[in-house]
This record gives sequence, C-alpha cells and structure tokens, in this order.
Amino acid sequence: MRKNKATHFMAGIFIILFVGAFLTLSGRFLYIQATKEINGVSLEEWADKQRTSSYTLPAERGKIYDSNGMTLAYDRPTYRLYAIVDESYSEDLEEPKHVKDPEKTAELLAPLLDMKESEVLEQLNAGIEKNKFQVEFGNNGKELSQQKKDEIAALDLPGINFKEEAIRYYPNGMFASQIIGFAREKEVKKKDKTGTKQEIKGIAGIEHEMNDLLSGKDGRISYQRDQYNKKLLHPEEVVTEPEDGDDVYLTIEQKIQTLLEDTLTQADEKYEPERISAVVMNPKTGEIVAMGNRPSYNPNDPKVENWFNDVVSTPFEPGSTVKMFTWAAAIEENVYNGSEPYMSGSYQPNEQIKPVRDHNGGNGWGKISFDKGFQRSSNVAASKLVWEKIGTDKYLEYLKAFQFDKKTEIDLPNEVAGEILYNWPREKLSTSFGQGSTLTPIQQMKAATAIANDGKMLQPYVIKKIVDANSGEIIEEKSPNVVGKPISKATAEQVLELLKSVVNGEDGTGKKYKLDDYTVGGKTGTAQIPNPEGGYLSGKENHVFSFLGMAPIDDPELMMYVSVKQPKLEPTESGSTPVSFIFKNVMENGLHYLNINPDKEKTNKVKQVSIPTLVGKDASKMEKELKKHGLKVTVAGQGEIVASNVREGEKVLPNDHVLLITEKPKMPNIVGWSLRDALQLANLLELKTETFGNGYVVTQNIKEGTPVKPKDYLGIELVPPNQEKQENTSSDQEDTGE
Repeated sequence: MRKNKATHFMAGIFIILFVGAFLTLSGRFLYIQATKEINGVSLEEWADKQRTSSYTLPAERGKIYDSNGMTLAYDRPTYRLYAIVDESYSEDLEEPKHVKDPEKTAELLAPLLDMKESEVLEQLNAGIEKNKFQVEFGNNGKELSQQKKDEIAALDLPGINFKEEAIRYYPNGMFASQIIGFAREKEVKKKDKTGTKQEIKGIAGIEHEMNDLLSGKDGRISYQRDQYNKKLLHPEEVVTEPEDGDDVYLTIEQKIQTLLEDTLTQADEKYEPERISAVVMNPKTGEIVAMGNRPSYNPNDPKVENWFNDVVSTPFEPGSTVKMFTWAAAIEENVYNGSEPYMSGSYQPNEQIKPVRDHNGGNGWGKISFDKGFQRSSNVAASKLVWEKIGTDKYLEYLKAFQFDKKTEIDLPNEVAGEILYNWPREKLSTSFGQGSTLTPIQQMKAATAIANDGKMLQPYVIKKIVDANSGEIIEEKSPNVVGKPISKATAEQVLELLKSVVNGEDGTGKKYKLDDYTVGGKTGTAQIPNPEGGYLSGKENHVFSFLGMAPIDDPELMMYVSVKQPKLEPTESGSTPVSFIFKNVMENGLHYLNINPDKEKTNKVKQVSIPTLVGKDASKMEKELKKHGLKVTVAGQGEIVASNVREGEKVLPNDHVLLITEKPKMPNIVGWSLRDALQLANLLELKTETFGNGYVVTQNIKEGTPVKPKDYLGIELVPPNQEKQENTSSDQEDTGE
C-alpha cells in the first residue's frame, strides 16, 4: 500500500510538471504566433532577411579630362574569377553548372592565371572538402583584363564564372600624374555601421582633392532568392539607382603637357638630377597649362617615392629668380634709377653684418649701373636696393604684397607655403637675392603674373570646370581671379624690359634661353643648398639651377618656371644647360601649338599648315594632299574619312602626325609611335586600351591590317627611348650667385 501511494504521488508530480511544461511551451508558441517576435527580434524580418539578397550598386566614379576633353582617368571594368564547387547547384540541369572535373579545370586554368596547376587544384579541392558553394583564386584571379576574361571564357569550363569590378585606370600612364594623382580601393566603414566595404578613394592629386564630387553615391538592389542565390519567381525586387560622380575638366593642355613630360624624361635620363620641377602657366588667366616633376610615378602602379607634387609642396631657397620682385619693389617705390652706378663685388652696410658678395667670387664688374646689375644678377645690387633705397621694412611689405608669406590656394592638395626669414639684418639682405627665405615654384609663378599682367596678380588653378556626368550640365566653371595688385602697370612694363635684357642683353645671364621665333624675358637663379651639418654644400653641381621666363616678352602668353637640383654635368656644361633644354623645347613648341604669332622676323620661319575639310573626303586623296605639306599621315582603312585627330581650320606644324579614320577601319602598324599618338588612335577607333610601360610602342596585340570595331581590346607595350648624349660646349655666362 505504501509503495502504491508513493507511485501515485510521483505520478501526480510528473503530470503536474508535464502539464506545466506543456502550458509553458504552448503559451510560448501562442505568444510567438501572436507577436511574431523572439527576444525582441521580429521573425518576419529575420526570415525576410534570410531569403533576401541585398547588394550595393556602385556609382561610377567621375572621369578626369584635360582642357580639350581627352580622358585622363576613368573606371575601367575588370573581372574577378570564381568557381562554383557545390554539386547540388547542377541538380536537374542538363549541363553542369559546377566544377565537375577539378583536375582538368586546374590544368587549363593554371597557365592563364599564372599559377601552378597544383595550386589551382588545391583551391578547388579545399572548397569541395569544406562544402563551400564557391572558391576564388586570390590576387591571381582579380583584376583580369577583358582579353584574359575572354581567353578563360573560351575554354567553356563548367562552374567557372566572373564578377565584373571597376578599377581606376589612367590611360596615359605617367602623364600629369602628380596633378591627377591616383585613387585605389580601400576598406571603409559602412554608413549604417554594420561592417566595412571596399570603396575607391582618392589618395593624391585631383583624385584626392575632388574625391567627394568624383565618388558619387552608391545605389542598392534587394530581392528574394533561393538557397543558391537565384531570384524567386516573384522576387519583390527593390532598386535604388546609383548617382554617378561628376566629371572634372582640368586646365592642362594635352600637347604642351606631353611636350613637358617627354622633355623632363630626356633631361632626367641624361643629367640624373636629384629633382626637376617645371610648371607652365597662362599669365593672363592663372590657368596651369602643364606641370611636372621628376621623379614621378605611374598612377596605375604608384610604387615610386615621390607622390608629392614638388611644384606646390616643396619650398626651397629659390636663388636669384627673386630679384625680379626686388627690382619691382624699388621701381614701384619710385626710388630706382637704372642708370645710376654702384660698385659691384661686395657690400657690407656695417661691421656687424656679414658681407654680401657677387657670384663671381666677390670680384664684381667694377662700377656698373643697376640695370647692368640686374642683367648680371648682382647680389650686391639687390642688397643695396633693399638697404639704401627701399628700406627693409618697406621691402617686407612688398614681399607680403606678392603674398610670399602664404599659400597660393591652388586647387591641389598638400600645398606648403615657404617662409620669409627676416629677423636679422643679414637675413633681410639675403632675402633680396633669394637666400635664406624659402618659396615654392607655384608661389613664384603666382607673383610673376603681376609682372606679366599689368600689375594684376592672379590665383593659379588647375580645375577648369565640373560637369554632371549624366546631363552634361556645367555645375561649376572657374574664371580668372585677381588676388592682388602689388605693382602698377608702368612698373610691370619696366620690369619686363629688365627681364628682356637678361636673355637678350650683351651681359645677360640668360642667353641660353633665347627662342628661335619668340622674344623671351626672364630671370636665372642658382641657389645654394643648405648643408645639414651647417653652411651650404660646395661644388659646381651642388646647386638648384632655375629659370622663370615668359614670351613673347612684350605681351606674355606663356610663362614657365624650371628648376633642376644637382644635375650631373660634363666639364664643359653649366647648370643652365639642362634648365634651358627643358625651357626652350617646351616654350618654343608650346607657343606654336597655341598659334601665338612669332614676334621675331625670320627668313626661314616654319610655315604652319591649315587643315582642310577631311570628313566625308576620300582618304587616299587627302593622304596625298596632306603629305605634300610635310605632314606625317596614317590612314586606318580605306574609303571615306569619318574621323580625324585634327579639325578643319586647325593650324599644325610640318611633321605633325595626322590620323585619318575610315568607314571600315583597319589597324595600322603603330610600332615606334609615341604613347600620345597611340592613345589618340585608340580613342578615335573607340578601342578598349591597356598600356604596359612608358615611352614608345614596341608591340601591339592587334596585327596590322586587322579590321577593328568599337570596344575591341588593344594592348600595347612601350619602352623608353635610348637617349644619346647631346654635346654642349657653350660657356655662356650664367648666374652662380647666392
């Protein structure tokens, strides 16, 4: 009986527990059914999320163009390779959609991915063993070109697929790279703080400066899908379209920039300097026409050490180019008499001040006029003007009026202003001839616009306009901006005459800078380089040699600054040799390209060729006609001309290269062509182009005579030219002063 009672008691307890558990679970189920939530998480939302795919629709980054619309930077499509290894993905299908034969797949893929067969097979087998849906192949499977993608697709391997991705591409390589900068993919936080994503961001140059405008705004797509990520029959798709980035047009003139790049490369290879900087400006507007430095880099593979743009980011003691502003201050203060004599050689205002010496060892040229002192780049003349004529306090006011104490605010990143070193009497004297105080090339160019432009100083800029990529509407367009008037028109005209005498005068230090067709005015500079251990470096080559010049000098249309640091010179060469080589090549040809009328009468003056009507005309006839004028002509195909790289009425020089595109174009032989010519052809033919290296074309993947159509792939390999050393035995006098 006791046992029976105990059994009933325990049974009752179990029944109560069971009923309690049943009621609890039932209540929980009823609660979940009614509220559709668990621990505050909506089951509907959770389920919807599990069966919904959501992807970002990336906005296309805006393009960067030169002033004439040549593409300098754009998003180029590339492809990421992946392999589906889940066998169930091919269920109920006639043809397999997964990797059915890993060994064969690895054998065929390996050479195209530059991988070992064993490495590819290992990736495939690892995915199969771990029950993965798909696998990828690391860096070897990323950023595949259209050509590589087509080669792999032609193998028709089951399970091998591609995802299109964009990378930032710079079709002209090193062209204006320190202006354009570069962008690369970086990991950034999502706005909803749910994780990270890959995004192309500007790192340097305009890519960095205008990153927000170029980036645009990503869109999004979401839809319901099955376990294999395929859309359901009724996917409830929601799409938010992306907003593409705006396009940026630069003030850079492609032909002059190309001249500059080629000339800088030649000078860099021949003289092996520590640094070269050069900038070309329209002094009437402030527009930067060309700008470059060496060392530089290819933004498609930016591994070199000099990402910074030295023209705007590297202040240094400029040397005697500053003297044009010292003389301008004296003239503006009405204390200058160019014919007044002074004793050159050395100058010491009092015993407490270290003597100032002229650059010929302090020997000077005896008693000469201040005008002659400017021609000869006399440090003593500059010092006497500041100490005895202008006054050191008033001279400082002019330095600030020329805005040497601040940035130019050019629309490029990482600008660094120089520093006016003006505490002690000797520093005030040395500033007058460019020693001690520091400036950047762009600060000097900005100040020089006042001399070239009737006293009005203009802000330099490189962005011409910003355009909506979809509508073509101009969002913003820049125009000349006068930021000061440090001197009068009369003073500017007098300084121009002095600059003219430096290049064309009997005793001028700038004789090497004469052009054939245009009268140049300018100022030489030879700055000493500070020694980290104190004082300055010694030796002929241990200087920064520079020139700031403009032409035609009576009404300057172009202005250029060039500096070359520590070039390797032959015994017969002077520091101005590499500087003048760069200046003369770029300025002479640049002025001709801009159709500036020569101001020199020449019996053997080069006659420009006016381009006739080309479109619609027979290509073979026009080829003969153009060749009669000395032009180099390439015809792509036969029949009527439909496009050309030159326009009707355009003025070109003999030996210029004219490209004629016909209705049914065929690929010409471009071996030996410059990168510029090759890219012009590719743009006219609307080819997808990929370049390898810099210099001149040595190989092309499309054979000569092959018919081509838009979006065909053109791959070209380039190598630098072998530059023969140019003999230069000129021993013209130059400025080698402090």
